[in-house]
Amino acid sequence: MPIVIGGRLRRVSQEEFGTLAFEVMRRVFEIRQEFGRFFEEKIYKRELARRLPGVALEVPVDVIFQSFSKRYFLDAVYQESALFEFKMAEAIVARHRAQTLHYLFVGGLGHAKLVNLRPEVVEHEFVNTTLRPEDRLRFSIQIDRWNAAVPGAQRVEEVLVALLRDFGVGLELSLYEEAITHFLGGEADVLQEVEIVSAGTSLGHQRLRLCAPSVAFKLTALPDHLEVFEDQARRLLQHTRLDALLWINLTLERVTFTTIQ
Repeated sequence: MPIVIGGRLRRVSQEEFGTLAFEVMRRVFEIRQEFGRFFEEKIYKRELARRLPGVALEVPVDVIFQSFSKRYFLDAVYQESALFEFKMAEAIVARHRAQTLHYLFVGGLGHAKLVNLRPEVVEHEFVNTTLRPEDRLRFSIQIDRWNAAVPGAQRVEEVLVALLRDFGVGLELSLYEEAITHFLGGEADVLQEVEIVSAGTSLGHQRLRLCAPSVAFKLTALPDHLEVFEDQARRLLQHTRLDALLWINLTLERVTFTTIQ
């Protein structure tokens, strides 16, 4: 995966990260005590960088595959190795952890701290991974329920498999979706308004990603209970004029291609 990082990043041990995190969090608590909890995220980060030399803010990371590129920004990196992601939310949720893990993957790092400054008591937790880039390339592909003859299916499969062979699994689904959309012609061609119907009556339209005029595609990262998603997907199809939904589920171990008709 071609990655261009706007600065140097180095992977450190959990022990070294813990030492660096202690230094950063001491300042974070001081800042929060002085400033309170109602400023925007950028204010706290800028004050942290002012108080603690060695903190770099908004470190850019470009992820590139052929003609597709996506830029991410790492909130704060201390001593070129300790990643900190800041939030201003009611509470830390799974989405925040997944995003931080994504940043670890694209940065080639093993440890991060997720910090939420909005609650009355500052929330903070470690996000760690032992996976290296080569580990995320060791996935299997399951295609026994995939119909490559459905319009657009072969192209989606080709593009996604090429992306995964380069990017690896485990990154944000939006990255894969945006890349597929790019290679299918861009959002103007792929993101389409699909009519929702009930007993022949139109209820309105909903935007879906289409790889052919009557075929949608959807990526998920579900660890289990895939039958629940498939049941809901079939209900969606029943209330559209689509012929099929191409569903790809990505986990760290397996990529499963399924055609729902």
